[in-house]
Amino acid sequence: MSFDKIAVIGAGAWGVALANVITRAGRSVTLAARDAQSATVIGERRESPRLPGIKLHDQVQVAIASADAARHDAILLAVPAQQLRAAVTMIAPALTDGTPVIACAKGIERGTHKFMTEVIAVCAPSALPAILSGPSFATDVARGLPTAVTLAASDDAVAAALAQAMGSTTFRPYHTTDVRGVEIGGAAKNVLAIAAGIVSGRGLGASAAAALTTRGFAELFRFGDAFGARPETLTGLSGLGDLILSCESAQSRNFSLGIALGQGQTPQAAQSGKLVEGAFTAPVLLEMAKEKGVEMPIASAVAAILDGTLNVDTAIENLLTRPFKAEG
Repeated sequence: MSFDKIAVIGAGAWGVALANVITRAGRSVTLAARDAQSATVIGERRESPRLPGIKLHDQVQVAIASADAARHDAILLAVPAQQLRAAVTMIAPALTDGTPVIACAKGIERGTHKFMTEVIAVCAPSALPAILSGPSFATDVARGLPTAVTLAASDDAVAAALAQAMGSTTFRPYHTTDVRGVEIGGAAKNVLAIAAGIVSGRGLGASAAAALTTRGFAELFRFGDAFGARPETLTGLSGLGDLILSCESAQSRNFSLGIALGQGQTPQAAQSGKLVEGAFTAPVLLEMAKEKGVEMPIASAVAAILDGTLNVDTAIENLLTRPFKAEG
């Protein structure tokens, strides 16, 4: 089983980073931009406006996203979670049975409550859905700095072969069949990273930040357990690892949004012109948690701040005045 020709749909920062790293692994890569203007600009400049200063590898081919992308050995969807359905629908008619279609977004579809691989399965029944997630910033990956992530597919042999095809000395995908666990870690940590940013923006100190991250992970773990995720996945790269990264660096859009909220910006002003996955995921995460009877007070506070139900100070006070309880 080999994956020599790989398409990356989405020419934003993450798409460019993945195209570069997979090319360095020796694969033939096509980077498919979702509009003609972007394809032209990136093709001519060999650089994406979303990742300035990072040159696209000379061997990466640039094209306009179309059904032709399906005619590759594997397809990575480096598009936002709420736009993944449209990207899958576009390539579905041309897919060969069993072609891996790998979601690289960390989120849950609003309205349907579907995880990314579930969206792929519905829109492209002939595909083999997979997910790539973990503690990784596009700039680090594009520059060739050491990064480890998790790649999950229901077929372990396929997951292992994909990891081998994309991996290198500086980009290490660990493989698993726990698709749901990997998806939950990426989606939930985005919401919790907003909370961590609020703590930082409010100047509540390192002790509060550590407490927030730890108790946030407890929420992530409870949610994952309710949806059948494996403990080792939740405590691994795509769960705890990604949470730690996103809760301590302004490179995280979610953390940066939280900082802005903590410093007093309104949710509307803080999100203006920015795509922050956690802001989309927060209400969906809570709806799904309620369905399973999972308590998520930190995520609930984030959702309430974002929709204007609570201000930051009241949300913090509510969390700090919760009844004392045993840790768990």
